[in-house]
Amino acid sequence: MKVDELLAKAKDGLETKMVYSEPYEVDGVTVIVASSVGTGGGGGDSRDEKGRSGEGAGFGLSAKPVGAYVIKDGKLRWEPAIDVNRLLATLGAIAVAALFAATRLAKLKYRAAPPGDER
Repeated sequence: MKVDELLAKAKDGLETKMVYSEPYEVDGVTVIVASSVGTGGGGGDSRDEKGRSGEGAGFGLSAKPVGAYVIKDGKLRWEPAIDVNRLLATLGAIAVAALFAATRLAKLKYRAAPPGDER
């Protein structure tokens, strides 16, 4: 398969169906799941001095849920998906930054104190 053909097939596979699921209904509640989709691809070909050629290509797709639209009793609401791992990583980074800032502040206060001052 040629590189152009591979990239054309990959492009054809990306439709809005991959971002929003088909609506499904249970007990009068309709849910439409939304996902964040990222793609990447590349390819190339070459020819050496003996006239031999080669080509290659790659394509990647990543999707993760971001939430869902919920329709109940004629009212639409957004329910975000919570990425617990990302939340914990963010809270950990904030805690480390706060600890670093507190340590830095304590050192500055200690250096600024006049000799003999017992704070």
